[in-house]
Amino acid sequence: MMIGLTQGMRRALLMRPHGVAILDGDAQFSWAQFVDRTARLAGMFKSLGLETGDRVALLALNSHRSLECYFAALHAGGVITPLNHRLSVQEIAAQIADAEPKIIVLGPDFAQFAGELKHASGGTVSAIIHCADGPAPDGMTAYEAALAVAQAVPDAGRGGDDLACLFYTGGTTGAPKGVMLSHANILANSANFISHIGMDERTVHLHCGPLFHVAAGVRLFSVTQAAGTHVVLPRFVAGEVLSVIARHRVTLATFVPTMLSALLDEPEIASADLSSLRYITYGAAAMPEALLRQVMTRLPDVRFVQSYGMTETSPIATMLGWREHMPEMAAKGLLRSAGRPALLADIAVVDPSGAPVLAGERGEIVVRGPMVMLGYWRQADATAEALRGGWMHTGDIGYLDGDGYLYVVDRLKDVIISGGENVYSQEVENAIAAHPSVQQCAVFGRPDARWGEAVHAVVVPVSGVAIEPQQVIDHCKSMIAGFKCPRSVEVRLTPLPLSGANKILKNELRADLLAREARSEVQA
Repeated sequence: MMIGLTQGMRRALLMRPHGVAILDGDAQFSWAQFVDRTARLAGMFKSLGLETGDRVALLALNSHRSLECYFAALHAGGVITPLNHRLSVQEIAAQIADAEPKIIVLGPDFAQFAGELKHASGGTVSAIIHCADGPAPDGMTAYEAALAVAQAVPDAGRGGDDLACLFYTGGTTGAPKGVMLSHANILANSANFISHIGMDERTVHLHCGPLFHVAAGVRLFSVTQAAGTHVVLPRFVAGEVLSVIARHRVTLATFVPTMLSALLDEPEIASADLSSLRYITYGAAAMPEALLRQVMTRLPDVRFVQSYGMTETSPIATMLGWREHMPEMAAKGLLRSAGRPALLADIAVVDPSGAPVLAGERGEIVVRGPMVMLGYWRQADATAEALRGGWMHTGDIGYLDGDGYLYVVDRLKDVIISGGENVYSQEVENAIAAHPSVQQCAVFGRPDARWGEAVHAVVVPVSGVAIEPQQVIDHCKSMIAGFKCPRSVEVRLTPLPLSGANKILKNELRADLLAREARSEVQA
């Protein structure tokens, strides 16, 4: 049998059969119970028609059943395909049509979409499972009732380069693509993460990010591989996160910058018992240095670790360890770094021809190693383009310093060319975010007759605080070169739009701006 992602369950069962595997609200399962439920759910999947390589699509909020579906799909020889519940039903249906799953698992919040999603599959779906307690709506299989009578089946023994997960990219930079991650890809990611953090059976990990996002989804496998304990929240709510950390003595949690900002704004943080928390890992979006310093000051006993990567790299490519977050290292500017290559990762920065550039020079970041995806689902041309020369081309601009630290400057598509100069939006955003009155910001280029593109900023002030556009511009001029500073600033009092992975949707902001300007021209 090849080593696959279900091996972690067998290891945890051997080490901690009566230890706590999952805490989900008032529900608690030992590793023996979790493994048993997973093997029987795999049997249910097979009885409903799942065959080797078939997809199980999961559309549900986080719960212990979500974890069971992840592992049961693999145990049965299938592929788990978690879907973004924040998309419109039309967008979800398009992904169903692309993935052609054999089984769809729907949480109760999404049961009304069953007919439309089954139709979208083009006839591949043999069953739709209602992922909840109690009876199911007509035409759906009741999860717990079917599980109660299901027979456990042996592990299918999939592993290595067999396809394990099909993650659809967030679509913030274009049409979503299905990223194919193998058992070996995700095991390599677990090795990278576990070795860096030192996870073991004492780890109590909080899952509050959406499991359709790769960083949250594959963390299920890392925690299982370490035989730790999973603590599950349906979704991120700042007050509930603080309460659950205290209640279940969470030792490790993962957040994106917008989540950390929300935690800081939560009044309960002043009194919450967070003494169990040992590590916070963060990533998935650019972290403003000012925000990071605020969180580190608020939680001085917590070790912070950053990871950089993308869905196509399973996702970790580099890590900035907790030691680099200590004052003496942070003083060297390392908080602006994405860290050094992960244990099994090879990182380079290249020019448009693919040749490596010198230390300190900017170019495209490329990655290779066992964590790099198999390719894009049914998109051979896109796969060949992304993996040309044996490297995953990230589409990110950055540079390496003389000590091997990677600095991510911007997305290739987000570079603003103004008056012939390259302006990197993340650099401008970091400057704006340092203003004490700014809660959120986004920077992008707007068409300009004189400059080609002009730097435009959208700013959301801290609640109850007023800020004027000129204040933002003057603040930037005190920190960065004049040509990089915004030429226009829009102040909004409502939160900026976020993707399912909690990244700010600059494409929506840009489209909204251009639409408003077009309407103004027509009215004029």
